Amino acid sequence: MRSITWKKHKKELLRDKKLREEIRRLEPEFELARQIIELRIKEGLTQTELAKRAHTNQVVISRLENADANPSLKLIKKIFKALGKDVQLVAK
Repeated sequence: MRSITWKKHKKELLRDKKLREEIRRLEPEFELARQIIELRIKEGLTQTELAKRAHTNQVVISRLENADANPSLKLIKKIFKALGKDVQLVAK
C-alpha cells in the first residue's frame, strides 16, 4: 500500500477545477465557522455556554461550527455579540 502525505494529496485534489470552484464557493461558510470556533475557544466557552449567551441552543452553534447551516445576519450578529465582537462584512 502506497503512503501519501496530506499536503501532496491536497495538491493532487486541487488540480480538479470543479473542486477548486466548490471550495471557493464554500469559503465564506468555512471562514465563519473558523472564526466562531476560534473566538469561542479563546473565551474558554463550550458550545452550550456560547448558546446561552447568544440566547439560542447548542445545536445551532454546532451547525454553525460545522458549516452546516445557513444563518441569518441577525443570528450571526447575536453570536458575535455574545463573543464580545462586532460583525464586519468585506466584499472580495
